[in-house]
Amino acid sequence: MIYSLLLFITFISLGIPAGIIFIPWSMITGNVLPLYNVTQMIVRAGYFLARIRVEVSGRELVPANTACIFMANHVSNLDPPALIPNIPGRTSAFLKRSLMHVPLLGWAFRQGEFIPVDRDGRRESAQESIAAARRALAKGVHITTFVEGTRSKDGRLLPFKKGPFYLAKETGAPCIPVSIWGTETMMSKGSMRIRPGTAHITFHAPILPADYETREDLLTAVRAAIASGLPEWMRA
Repeated sequence: MIYSLLLFITFISLGIPAGIIFIPWSMITGNVLPLYNVTQMIVRAGYFLARIRVEVSGRELVPANTACIFMANHVSNLDPPALIPNIPGRTSAFLKRSLMHVPLLGWAFRQGEFIPVDRDGRRESAQESIAAARRALAKGVHITTFVEGTRSKDGRLLPFKKGPFYLAKETGAPCIPVSIWGTETMMSKGSMRIRPGTAHITFHAPILPADYETREDLLTAVRAAIASGLPEWMRA
């Protein structure tokens, strides 16, 4: 558990002072980028101390000056902190709408263009999320989503949720498939124990929603790209 404690202590000991300084600064200036950047620095520091290496390939394939939707598989809680600091530019993500009402934290999420979602199945809720995503993309902010909707228990690809592909077809934003592996052995689902190791992240070439007639066709193309960057046993 020593590496779990090292990561937790780093996040707390650096995160609290950073929040005290940069959250008020963002509130005064309206510029969330310094807060975003220092958060990524803290994540990198924590991973370094926990002996978590991140190997990245294909980042040169991400189009410059274009807001994209990054679509990744999900095998561990270590995935988001490994992926997000390696995405060029600033990215947003989906989160539960209730988190938007947490004092101060909710403000930070709104400033960061995070997209609130409800799981009530109502059409109105889905339309509100799509509208928020459109606004983020229009400002040049990427969106990152883990398309299985949950972590895989054994590392193998799960069925993909259709929501991200509806968003892609509605906005036309390029989809960047991302393959992640290695973290499944470093922190398994349901465990807090972290083991040192290497997270492998592969960015694939953009997939344009306009090139596909249906959401299902787009989903199939993205799934094939993600699978191509994974070990054979994870592709099932």
